[in-house]
Amino acid sequence: MRLAGLHHITLISSDMARTVDFYTRVLGLRLIKQTVNYDDPSAKHFYFGDEVGTPGTVITYFEWPHLPPGRTGPGLTHHYAFTVADERAQLCWLVRLRRLGYQVTLPRPRVYFTSIYFRDPDGVIIEVATRGPGFAVDEDPARLGGEVKMPPREYMKPHRQDREPDLAALDYDGAEILPAMRLASLHHITLMCRDIERTTRFYTDLLGLRLVKRTINFDDPSSPHSYYGDEQGSPGTLVTYFAYPQMAQGTMGVGVTHHYAFAVDDEAEQWEWQARLMRAGIPVSPVMDRTYFRSIYFQDPDGVILEIATRGPGFLVDEPRETLGARMILPGGRSCA
Repeated sequence: MRLAGLHHITLISSDMARTVDFYTRVLGLRLIKQTVNYDDPSAKHFYFGDEVGTPGTVITYFEWPHLPPGRTGPGLTHHYAFTVADERAQLCWLVRLRRLGYQVTLPRPRVYFTSIYFRDPDGVIIEVATRGPGFAVDEDPARLGGEVKMPPREYMKPHRQDREPDLAALDYDGAEILPAMRLASLHHITLMCRDIERTTRFYTDLLGLRLVKRTINFDDPSSPHSYYGDEQGSPGTLVTYFAYPQMAQGTMGVGVTHHYAFAVDDEAEQWEWQARLMRAGIPVSPVMDRTYFRSIYFQDPDGVILEIATRGPGFLVDEPRETLGARMILPGGRSCA
């Protein structure tokens, strides 16, 4: 039983039209499905991803305009990250986001990858992270996560010196999204907890992920920062946690994450996970049919909502590839023009 990486992340929007414009026009993702929240049909539920909504590329939003802004804290995410191939592609995103009027940080070295940060229209923190160099740059691959690795002093706030890169050398004006800039998949999701050791036991002993790095929050050295993923810590498998023992519980609302999902290959494997969680005393939902995948839901020790979703049947079950996401599809296959 192995979780096959991240499946999707679901966030909360106050204005779906604005969210669609951001993810399609600004970030170049495809709107792959328009439907409603199966548990609250009054709320729109839109999916974005690659051309067919491959698990691991999918970002989804519920529209709840009546909700107040959420407050991040234990039990919720801090931010999530997309993957790009290299630092050149990342710099192109810096140029494009600036051109379109978004505030974006200069590239920040995180030892294991380099990152830029900006926000969606509702305030969600989004990161664009490079694939490498990876977690073996400062530890033997066989002993990843074996000891706390302190970041170089010059990478940490307040000693970090953000420097303007040579953007002219890119010969890129930000008007179009180049093929090399494609946001390939999710890179990682970063959440917040109160007890990092309890969280580590949950992700390693129960969910079978590997603790691939123990370090500290580069922007707040008082906070431990642990990474969990596959054996190598591959982008697309990573979940990371900042620990804040005294911070107030996060509050669900606009601009924060509702839940995130891991992928499994099929329903048989999902049933095994459901039984495993139940044996461990973790409350878990029945298997729920979400049309495009099957899902079970449970919570981490701080109350983060987690999902285990099957890879299929996929988003083409009720629309052809050519017009995927072009119309509203209601549960049961009914469509609205």
